[in-house]
Amino acid sequence: MSNSLEITIGILLLLLIAIAFFAFKSKSKNNYYEAKYSKIIDIDSEVIKSKKTKDELEKEIEELRSSYKDKKIIFNKLVKEAAIYDEAIELAELGFYKPHFEYDTSEEFKENISIVKTKQKQMITSKEAIYCNTEWAVEGSKAKGRTMTNKGIRLTARAFNNECDAAISNTNWNNATRMEQRIEKAYTAINKLNDSTAINISHQYLNLKIEELRLTHEYKDKKQQEKEEQAEIRRQMREEAKFEQEMEKALKEEDKYNKLLAKAKAEAEKAAGSKLEKLQEKIASLDKDLVEAHAKSERAKSMAQQTKRGHVYVISNIGSFGEEVYKIGMTRRLEPHDRVKELGDASVPFTFDVHAMIYAEDAPALENQLHKSFDYKRLNLVNNRKEFFGVSLEEIAQEVKKISPDSEFIETAEARQYRESQSIRIQREEKSNKVDALSELPETI
Repeated sequence: MSNSLEITIGILLLLLIAIAFFAFKSKSKNNYYEAKYSKIIDIDSEVIKSKKTKDELEKEIEELRSSYKDKKIIFNKLVKEAAIYDEAIELAELGFYKPHFEYDTSEEFKENISIVKTKQKQMITSKEAIYCNTEWAVEGSKAKGRTMTNKGIRLTARAFNNECDAAISNTNWNNATRMEQRIEKAYTAINKLNDSTAINISHQYLNLKIEELRLTHEYKDKKQQEKEEQAEIRRQMREEAKFEQEMEKALKEEDKYNKLLAKAKAEAEKAAGSKLEKLQEKIASLDKDLVEAHAKSERAKSMAQQTKRGHVYVISNIGSFGEEVYKIGMTRRLEPHDRVKELGDASVPFTFDVHAMIYAEDAPALENQLHKSFDYKRLNLVNNRKEFFGVSLEEIAQEVKKISPDSEFIETAEARQYRESQSIRIQREEKSNKVDALSELPETI
């Protein structure tokens, strides 16, 4: 019995040893294969891992896109709302103000502002401007409820009217649209705050406030326009006064030569010999001067009597306005170049170059025709009295030739003072650079 037990134990030991041996051999083989094919195994693992990471990233990106889209909508809304209160916002954001009324004078605007304000007062008095459709009771008392409601209406009126008054008083050329939106924003915000009390500002009252703002703004614009028109009338009156002065001066000059000629002729009647010859030469010269003086006085009379006669000028000022910018204006002065000199006196750093000086029987019509031809190239698109155009001289010349074929044009702008200033500036820079270069040279090498 003991022998068979020992045999069994022995066999088991052999089996265990065999199993251990084969397990060791298998592990060694596995290690061998893992070592041999580790890169392939690692790649597969990385592919799986990368795919998982990619899926996670794509999911995150999609969530970010969705979140960004929602937040961008909110952001755009906030920017738009903030723009109403931002004084530095670009005009393009809210657009230019377009006039709503066509009254001819500022007085008409003033009268209509008064009418609108009267309508507002009537709406307030009749409780149509701000109202409450709910009958409230406070502590069971409807009388106390009415008192509370009336206080709420008065507070609402004060808040809204103050907002409107501030917007209207601050309205100018570059923020009129923004101020309209500010009033609308105040209307919406105050009505929302009053939801719990059922107090409302009527839409009709809002419209009257917007109308008051527009009328007030356009009234200011019309006043400025009238001011400029008055200034233009005064300028024309000064021009006409100068015609009168020029005419008087020309007549005096003609009278002077008449007297001198009469005196010379009287002396010639008594003279003889060389003295007579000298007097005859003097008489011939005075005759010539008298003819010129008479022609000048006749021209001055004509200019003073027929104010449509004058000169249309085309001038440039490269130093002040750059290349291809021309002023097309007119003057009824006897000496048209005097007007050009005036324009270049103190208002601009350099004098104007004259490219054309066209005499016309109806100078205003010629000027107007040229302005219409280049209206789309005006520099100032708001004030048509600013007669500067971004156009080439060749285009102006072609247009003028259609109207006045004999007109002469000077193609080149001399711009002497500007070019001399540029030359001096270059010389100064060269001198400065030369000094700098010398100062950089080392004392020793």
